Amino acid sequence: MIQKPWIVIGIITVFAIAFINAISDPFVKPTYIPPSIQRNGNAKAGYEYLITGDYLKSGLPYGYFTLLNGKDSHNYLKRTGKNAIVPFGFNVVKANNGIDVVVPTCLQCHAQLINDSLVIGLGNTTLDFSHFEKQNTFQQKIATGFMKMITPKQYEATSVILRSFSTIAPLMRTEVAGVNAADRLATLLVAHRDPQTLEWRDKPILDIPEEVIPTDVPAWWLVKKKNAIFYNGFGRGDFGRFLMLSNILTVKDTSEASEVFSHFGDVLAYIRSITPPKYPLPINDSLANTGKQLFTVYCSECHGSYGANEFFPNLLIPESIIQTDSLLFKANYQNPQFIEWFNKSWFAKGNLPAKLEPFNGYIAPPLDGIWATAPYLHNGSVPDLESVLNSKARPKYWARDFKKPVYQIEKMSWNYRIITDPSEKKMYNTTLKGYSNTGHYFGDILTNKERKAVLEYLKTL
Repeated sequence: MIQKPWIVIGIITVFAIAFINAISDPFVKPTYIPPSIQRNGNAKAGYEYLITGDYLKSGLPYGYFTLLNGKDSHNYLKRTGKNAIVPFGFNVVKANNGIDVVVPTCLQCHAQLINDSLVIGLGNTTLDFSHFEKQNTFQQKIATGFMKMITPKQYEATSVILRSFSTIAPLMRTEVAGVNAADRLATLLVAHRDPQTLEWRDKPILDIPEEVIPTDVPAWWLVKKKNAIFYNGFGRGDFGRFLMLSNILTVKDTSEASEVFSHFGDVLAYIRSITPPKYPLPINDSLANTGKQLFTVYCSECHGSYGANEFFPNLLIPESIIQTDSLLFKANYQNPQFIEWFNKSWFAKGNLPAKLEPFNGYIAPPLDGIWATAPYLHNGSVPDLESVLNSKARPKYWARDFKKPVYQIEKMSWNYRIITDPSEKKMYNTTLKGYSNTGHYFGDILTNKERKAVLEYLKTL
C-alpha cells in the first residue's frame, strides 16, 4: 500500500529533527517514567469525602462566612444541609471545638464552570492570586477583629487557618490573574512544618525563594494515565500523599494527617473514574480522520495514541527539545531544601511512600479533553489551541474577561482579546519571567490546512 506523500514527508521530518537533536547532544532524549504501585479504593466514597470531608479542620465560622459572602443558590453538587448554600469550592465541617466552619476544598482549584456547567476535575483558571495579599488581609482583619472580641470560641475554630493565611498571603502574589500559585503555597507551608511531626513552626525552617512560579492547573482525568504527577513529573510513588498536601494548611500533627490519608485511596479511585467532557458541537469526521493521521505522525510519539489502541508513553521531554518556559523545573534545582524536606518527611515514610525526583524538562501530557482546558502550556501562556500549533500566532499580551467568562467552544479557548498596550492592567504579559509563551514549536511545520485537520481531531479526544 502506497502511503500519502504528506505522511512520508512528515515521517522524514520527525526523524530529521530527532537526528539533529542527537548530533547536537547525544545524551539529550526523552526519558521514560516507570509506574509506581498505587492504592485502590471506593470511588463513590472518595467523591463524598472530596465534597463533604473534613480534610481541613479549621475555617471561617459558618455565620461569618454567610454574612460576608451571602448564600449561594446554585448548589451544583446537589449537597444537603448547610453545604447546600455554600459555593462548590467550599464545605461545612465541624472544627475540633465543635463549631461549624466553612473550609476550602480541593474543588477550589480542580473544578470550573464552562458556560454555567460545572466540570469537576477541570483546572480552575479563574482564581486571582494577583490580589491575594489584599484579599486575605481584609478577611483576616474582619475575622480577627470581630471574633476575637465577641465570639472567642469561633475565633478558636478559625485561628489555625488564619495563622496559615496570614503567613503565606504576603508572599503569594502572581503577576497576572488566572494562573495558579500552588507550588508557592506548598513551599511556604512546608517551610513552617517539622518534616517528621508536621507540627507548626512560627519561624520558617527553610529559605523562601523570591519568585512566585505561575502554573495552569492540569485536568484530574489525566491522572489515570500518568506514572508521575506535576508538570515536571517529579511527583513519584503514592499519588494519594500528593493529593492530600492541602491538608497541611490546618493539620495538627502526623496522627491527624494519617486519619486524612486513610481516605485518599478512595479519593484517588474517584479521580481515576473521572472522564473528560465530550466536545458538544458537531465534528467534521472526514477532516478529523485526516487530522488523526497527521497526529499519529507528528504528535503521538510524545502524546500517545487514542481510541481502540490507546497508549500513553509517559515521557519526560528535556528542556532542549520542548523549549517552553524553564522557571518551573529549574526552581526544583534552585530550591533543593524543599526536595530534601519532602523526601525525609512523613509523606515519604510508611507503606507506599511518595518522593520527589527533579528533571530538566516537562512531561508531554495526555490530551484527553484538551478542547476544554484553555489556556495552554504549563503556565497558561497560550490562550487558544490553534496558537499551540502555530507559535507565530501567539499574542505577546492578551486579556480575559473574568467577570463574565465565556468559553468559545469552536475556538477551544476562553473569550480573550489581544492587547497592544503593555501597561494595561489584568493582562497576561508573556515577557515576564515564568510567563513566557515560547517553546513547543512542533506544529509550526504544519500547513494551515493540516493544522485545521489536527485541531478537528483533537476535539474527538
